Amino acid sequence: MRRRDKRSREEDLHALTLSLEEAIKTGRINEMVSELEEWEPYDLAVVYEEINEAYRPQFMNALEIETLTGMLSELSPMVEVSALYILSKEKAAQVLNRMDNDDLADLLGEIPEEMREYMLSIMEVTERETVRELMNFGPETAGGIMTNRYVWFYAKYTVREAVEKVKHFADLTNDIQDLYVLNEEKELIGLTTYRDLVLAQATDLIENLMRENVVKVPADMDQEEVAHLFEQYDLVSMPVEDANGKLIGVVTFDDVLDVLRAEANEDINKLSATDKTIDFNTHPLTAAKRRLPWLIMLLFLGLLSGSIISIFEGTLSKVVALTFFMPMIAGMTGNTGTQSLAVVIRGLNPQTKMNRKTITRLLRRELLVGIIIGGICGISVALVAGFWQTSFALGAVIGFSLLLTIIIGTMAGTIIPIILYKLKIDPAVASGPLITTLNDLFSLSVYFGTATVFISYLT
Repeated sequence: MRRRDKRSREEDLHALTLSLEEAIKTGRINEMVSELEEWEPYDLAVVYEEINEAYRPQFMNALEIETLTGMLSELSPMVEVSALYILSKEKAAQVLNRMDNDDLADLLGEIPEEMREYMLSIMEVTERETVRELMNFGPETAGGIMTNRYVWFYAKYTVREAVEKVKHFADLTNDIQDLYVLNEEKELIGLTTYRDLVLAQATDLIENLMRENVVKVPADMDQEEVAHLFEQYDLVSMPVEDANGKLIGVVTFDDVLDVLRAEANEDINKLSATDKTIDFNTHPLTAAKRRLPWLIMLLFLGLLSGSIISIFEGTLSKVVALTFFMPMIAGMTGNTGTQSLAVVIRGLNPQTKMNRKTITRLLRRELLVGIIIGGICGISVALVAGFWQTSFALGAVIGFSLLLTIIIGTMAGTIIPIILYKLKIDPAVASGPLITTLNDLFSLSVYFGTATVFISYLT
């Protein structure tokens, strides 16, 4: 079969939407049910958002509960809630009971209380209480992202009994790769996999197949730490225990991907000095309010750059050519500082041991990096400036200034996030614009200070 590219996939989905609308108009929607079941949940979510709103009820009612649940989970929270309200009370209840409880807990945490209580009221009692329990955990903890839908056995189960249990519960969980072994107190004592069951004899006991040394986490562990453990141990899922050591849930790999994406977006937002998420749908006033505080602070810091230039007005009046290289000096300093900042923040995580030895090694390395980069760039710009302005004294001043400012910028981008990290402040708040603005102040001071010291050679 020919592999579809992104463009052709979009065209196919648009064609499906048109066909679906036509089928609904002519009362032939039931004829398309089998075709709709062939598409991925994400694809159906795209169709749902593209189709005429008047046809959405017929579209959703034509889908099987499992397919409908998968499609709704791909929608944004408020769109998903509005879709649930379109359904009949009975069908909405079926969907809610079918949804992954961790995803449902996240959804209910983002909607108004009145909507939340309605959704909970139509669910089965057991599912409702489970979701309420999940909502009690912090949203960014292992308990907040775990699901309680997993398969477990007692150690005395035979392989035959275990396989039968897997078959019975397979449609209620997305993960049957990792299977958990509990004792009578519901404490985790081991782990096996479905592959182990397939390869074993039907009469073998689970206790002879299981691995006892299982990587597990407490319910209050930060989700970012959980994600790093997944990375370190190449896990598919991870069991979560309560304070008494009882297994209460499982974090699955798809939830970890969501965590990594959310954490990356959060760091990017902070690095760009926007702090909170701003997307295409954010209202202009909201976007401005979130961005303005940082920019006002940076504005006043930027005014200091002007005051620095005014201090060295006499130097500039004697050597006007110095102004030609101001943007280059400030820009290179800010760029190297931002690069160092990105490297440090990428390396700082809950698993990093930021002791004196680690910090000293990092500072030495970044100092050496600054010297190497500054030396190469300084010599290069010194030659260019010397030939351009026919003054190798001016070229030497500019090159030496660039060397110093690049070293300063590199060290600032390294030291500031480490200081914030030690003060228990998120180092990502040392954003790119802040580092750039501070380095502008440093670079202009060094540049004009150096030129002033050697002004007799320049004139």
